[in-house]
Amino acid sequence: MVERVPDTIVIPPFETEDLRANLAAFLNSPFPDENAKLDRAVGSFKWGVYAFFDYDGEPIYVGQTKEKISTRIRRHLTNQRTDAVAMSVLDPFEVYEIEVWPLPEFQQVGANDINAKAHLDALENLIYQKAIKQSIFKAVLNEKDPPKNTVNVLAPASKRYCIVSDHVYRIRSHPDFRIARRALIISRLAQVISERKVQGGLRRVLLTQAKRLQWLAERRYEALGGDASIEQEDADG
Repeated sequence: MVERVPDTIVIPPFETEDLRANLAAFLNSPFPDENAKLDRAVGSFKWGVYAFFDYDGEPIYVGQTKEKISTRIRRHLTNQRTDAVAMSVLDPFEVYEIEVWPLPEFQQVGANDINAKAHLDALENLIYQKAIKQSIFKAVLNEKDPPKNTVNVLAPASKRYCIVSDHVYRIRSHPDFRIARRALIISRLAQVISERKVQGGLRRVLLTQAKRLQWLAERRYEALGGDASIEQEDADG
């Protein structure tokens, strides 16, 4: 007989603890700061761009930060409330990998520096456009487009990391689980849209999520036999 989990338990669910541990391992991993001639924890860089990828390697969200990479990413993925999560734009359960592009050259620069901000905006735009091209849907789940370029930049060195353990992967990667989870997020997002006055960005996210759900459902249906798997009624009903 399985022992019942007591109501007084204070330890977070396994998947939550697993995410936090893997995320901490990534954010604490070394990344070279050529300006300071040393390695820093990748999450300690103040300026940078990040992208999230789902279980199919599909880019799903691109963002930027000028406060700290670790702070910004944790807000998205550990329920420290961001607009994207609160509005059901981004589902942390869908994030399988993270890639970050730190900007070491601006480590000592304040958040209001005009040149640094122009560089950050241009880098976000570059990574965003790359994600769009890589996506089979030619879309990601950003509610807003990145700022227009005012300078030209090249993508710096990046670091990509899987934040899902093998154990959690076996749970979350099941296609029926993913279909159910995506349908839930679509429902939540549709409810937000129906209850508020929203801009076109949220409706674009809803459309993109609907396309992603259809793609998952079609792939699952065909994998299990497609039309050939459908039973036929007897002649007498």
